[in-house]
Amino acid sequence: MYAIIETGGKQYWVVPGEILQIEKLPAEKGTEVTFKALWSASQEEKSAAINKLPEAKVTARVLRHLKSHKLMVFRKKPKKAYERSLGHRQELTEIEIKEIQLS
Repeated sequence: MYAIIETGGKQYWVVPGEILQIEKLPAEKGTEVTFKALWSASQEEKSAAINKLPEAKVTARVLRHLKSHKLMVFRKKPKKAYERSLGHRQELTEIEIKEIQLS
């Protein structure tokens, strides 16, 4: 069974047991969060008709909150003595996909 979920403006292809790093969620460590699946299918079915797709919910557990690697942004204007340096670290949440429920 697999599904496609959307969170943080991005879409992810998920299967049960997978660990993902997504945009930061306002949830405590150890809590369970639920996502609505945009698309889902089970491996038992050979084909899925687009107009008869079942709705699914994806349940995940928050493992930890972390930051990604640092991105450096450097700006310079030649012959003008203008140099600026800026760094950015995106805050992430690591989740584990527990189950996908078809309804």
